[in-house]
Amino acid sequence: MKNFMLALLALIAIVVYSSVFVVQEGERGIVFQFSKIQRDAAGAVVVFEPGLHFKLPLIENVRTLDAKVQTLDDPADRFVTAEKKDLLVDSYVKWRIKDFGKYYLSTGGRTDRAENLLKQYINNGLRTEFGTRTIQQIVSGERTELMTKALAQAGKGSDELGIEMLDVRVKKINLPDEISNNIFQRMRAERTAVAKEHRARGMEQAEIIRADVDARVTVMVAEAERNSRTTRGEGDALAAKVYAEAYNKNAEFFSFVRSLEAYNRSFNSKSDVLVVQPDSDFFQYMKSQQKN
Repeated sequence: MKNFMLALLALIAIVVYSSVFVVQEGERGIVFQFSKIQRDAAGAVVVFEPGLHFKLPLIENVRTLDAKVQTLDDPADRFVTAEKKDLLVDSYVKWRIKDFGKYYLSTGGRTDRAENLLKQYINNGLRTEFGTRTIQQIVSGERTELMTKALAQAGKGSDELGIEMLDVRVKKINLPDEISNNIFQRMRAERTAVAKEHRARGMEQAEIIRADVDARVTVMVAEAERNSRTTRGEGDALAAKVYAEAYNKNAEFFSFVRSLEAYNRSFNSKSDVLVVQPDSDFFQYMKSQQKN
């Protein structure tokens, strides 16, 4: 009897445990009865809020769904602009489940399937908006309007999935590698041409400046040479005038002084040899001294 009671209590505990389920915060629960979704009297899917709930053991089971805001951030996709130019657009989407019953019926409760469908809706919306704009319009100031319209267009399809689209953002817009390389090569060629033009103008200006400086230097040297010759001539004239005035004051003394200067220059070195006639006028003052 005691064993029977223990077994009965254990069975009751198992039944009670199987009858209770907890829905965590940030989740919602859907109950299935023999793989059929539980609905209310109006035919709507019954969604259980966070908390403690009860179900029929072994007959009903629970599937929880994430009610938090989700982020869809896949690799960049290629879009075509109004000019038929390709762009690589990197975007992300913020979404959450709005109608849990419709969401489960349309996606089977699988997040990956829901995101694949959302990606299609978003790409269709972005493709439509990019296709009506040029690259300049996209990058210059119409990005906000573009994302708003893409969100509105994608929201129409997401309602069928029971999903609420919260935000669509374009993170980055790039050109494909082949187009970027062509643009970079063209920019490099243009910059090279501009650099060559600047170098040519610089060399031209350098030659002009160099020629102007050479001309100025030539004029300055000529003027300096002229001034030096003028000064030298004036000095020679002044020296001649001084010599003349000194000679006129005392010609004999002047001749004597000049003769002494000539003697000094002639006999400045012991190795000097001077060959002259004894009766030459060069020694006239020496002769006169000997006679005295």
